[in-house]
Amino acid sequence: RLTNILKAGMKQLGFSADNIYYFDTLTFSLEKKCDSIYERALEEGINLRKTDSEQLGISLDEETTKEDIVTLWRVFAGDKKLPSIDELDSHFMDLSNDSGIPKNLRRTSEILTHPVFHQYHSETAMLRYLRYLQDKDIALDRAMIPLGSCTMKLNATSEMTPISWPEFANIHPFAPPQQTEGYRDLIGELENALIQITGFDAVSMQPNSGAQGEYAGLLTIRSYHKSRGEEQRNVCLIPSSAHGTNPASATLASMKIIIVKCDQDGNIDLENLRILAEKHAENLAALMITYPSTHGVFEDSLIQICDIIHENGGQVYMDGANLNALMGIAQPGKLGPDVLHINLHKTFSIPHGGGGPGMGPIGLKEHLAKFAPNHSVVPIEGLPLENTAVSAAPWGSPGILPISLVFIQLMGGSGLKKSSQVAILSANYLAQRLKEYYPIVYTGKNGLIAHECIIDVRPLKEVSGITEEDIAKRLIDYGFHAPTMSWPVPGTLMIEPTESEPKAEIDRFCEAMISISKETQRVESGAWDKIDNPLKNSPHPSEDLTDPEWSHSYSQEAAVYPLASLRRHKYWPPVARVDNVHGDRNVVCSCPPLESYEEGE
Repeated sequence: RLTNILKAGMKQLGFSADNIYYFDTLTFSLEKKCDSIYERALEEGINLRKTDSEQLGISLDEETTKEDIVTLWRVFAGDKKLPSIDELDSHFMDLSNDSGIPKNLRRTSEILTHPVFHQYHSETAMLRYLRYLQDKDIALDRAMIPLGSCTMKLNATSEMTPISWPEFANIHPFAPPQQTEGYRDLIGELENALIQITGFDAVSMQPNSGAQGEYAGLLTIRSYHKSRGEEQRNVCLIPSSAHGTNPASATLASMKIIIVKCDQDGNIDLENLRILAEKHAENLAALMITYPSTHGVFEDSLIQICDIIHENGGQVYMDGANLNALMGIAQPGKLGPDVLHINLHKTFSIPHGGGGPGMGPIGLKEHLAKFAPNHSVVPIEGLPLENTAVSAAPWGSPGILPISLVFIQLMGGSGLKKSSQVAILSANYLAQRLKEYYPIVYTGKNGLIAHECIIDVRPLKEVSGITEEDIAKRLIDYGFHAPTMSWPVPGTLMIEPTESEPKAEIDRFCEAMISISKETQRVESGAWDKIDNPLKNSPHPSEDLTDPEWSHSYSQEAAVYPLASLRRHKYWPPVARVDNVHGDRNVVCSCPPLESYEEGE
C-alpha cells in the first residue's frame, strides 16, 4: 500500500514512475535532476539507488512509515506543496485500487489459514510454542553432533551477539562507501587474519558457500590461463574420493572432468596422477584436492602432488572443508596449492544448520589474486572491472562476518593451534576407543587419523543384517544426532567430534556406539530377532514406554533406556522410524485435513 501511496504522490508532484508493475520498488528517470535529488536524499538520511546517471530507484520495506513517504516527497518536490498522505492512504485502503501487481498474479485466497497462526498470540504462548519445537530437535545445546566433514563446533554466544547489533545487521550491501568504512575495516581485518592463518597472498570474501568458493577458485584459474594465452586449458583432475560439489563446480566452470584413482589406503594414486597429468599436459587446467583428505587422513604426498600438476602447466585448487585440522599447525599456502576455499561456517564458528547462511572466501596466491571476483554495483578496490561476480553482494554475507572475526580474536594464534590439536586428539581418541568394535576404514602410515574418522559397518551388515542407517537411527535413542552416513564410502559412518566437545561427551558417545555394537551381537547370535529388534525399530518415542500393547520381542526398557545413564539425560524423539524412501516419494502435507476445505465450499 505504501508503494502505491508513494507512486500516486510522486505523480501529483510531476514524477512518473518508469515501471508499470511493482511491489515495493519504483524507478524514476530524472535526467539532470538525478544528482541533486540523490544528494538531498543523503542529507535526509535516505539511500536511493543510482541505476544510471539519470535514473534513481526507491525500495520500501516493512519498516517504512508514512513519515518516510512524506520525506521522500519533500526530497523530490523541494518547495512544492506536498500531497495529502491521509487522502491517498484512504484511497488505497481498498486494495483493488490501482495495485501495482498484475490482476492475473494477485492472490484471491485467504492467507495464514492454518490453525497454528491463530493459537499463539501472546509472548508467553509463543515462547512456549518455540520451546515445544526446540524440544523435538537434537542440537549442540543438548548433545554432540558428530557429523563427519561438517565441523559442528560451538557457536559461542560472545561471537554471535554482535550480529544482532544494528550497526552490523542493518547495513545494505550496496550502501555508499562513506557509510561502510567501519564494516570494510572489519572485512579487511578478517581478510588479513585469514591470510596469516592460511599462508596465501590475498583473500576474496565474496563467495557465499564452500561450493561457491570452489566455483570462484576455478574461475580465477580459468582467467589466469586465458591471460597467458592458454585458453584451451580446460581439463580438471578430480580424485575419486572428492566431495560431490567438486565435479559440479568444475562443470559450471566449463571444465572437462578426469577422475584420478585412489589407492587402497584412500590416498591419491601418485602414478595414476602423473600419467593423467602428462597425458593432458597441453590442456591441463587444475587439480582439485581436499587436505586433509575426504577420508580423514593427512596425505604425506601433498607437496609432490602439487609439483606434478605445476610441472604440467596446471594449478592446484585445495578444498578447505577440513581446515579445522590445520589452523596454526600448517599454512596450506606454503605447501603448494594456488587457491583455497575456507568454510567460515565450519572452521571459523559461523552456524550452518538449517540451510545457512554460509561463507566460503577463497585464499589466492599472488599470481591469481587479480582474477578474484569483483562487483559491478560496489567495485572492489584493486580488481579489474571486467572480473565478474559470483555472488549478489560484493562481500557475500557480511552480516555474519563478525562471528568469525570475534572467534579468531578470542582464540589468538596459540588458541587456533590448540583448537586444531584438540580436534585431532579427540578424533584419534574416539577412533582408538571404537576400533575394537568397528574397523577404521582409513588411517595414515602411523595408524593415526586427522580430525575425523570413518568406521566400517559393512562387516556387521554381513553377519547381522544391521545397516549404517539402523545404527544412525538407534543413536537417536541414545540421545545423539547421527554421524555422516555412507559418505564418502558407502556402508560407513564418518565421525568428527571437533575441539568443542569435552572428553566426558566423547566418552558418552563412545559408550553409546559400544553398546550398539553389543546389541548387533545379540542380533547376530539370535538372542534378538533379525527384524524385530531395537535397532531395526529405532528410534523409540516416549509413547513406546507406556504402550499397553507392546508386542516386540525385546523389553520397553531395552528400547528406551539401553544405558542406565539415559535415565538422567534422555532425549525423546518426536516420531518413530520413518520409511525414508517412501517419505521422499510421497510428501505428506501437515495442513488441515481435506475435509475442512470441503466444508468451506
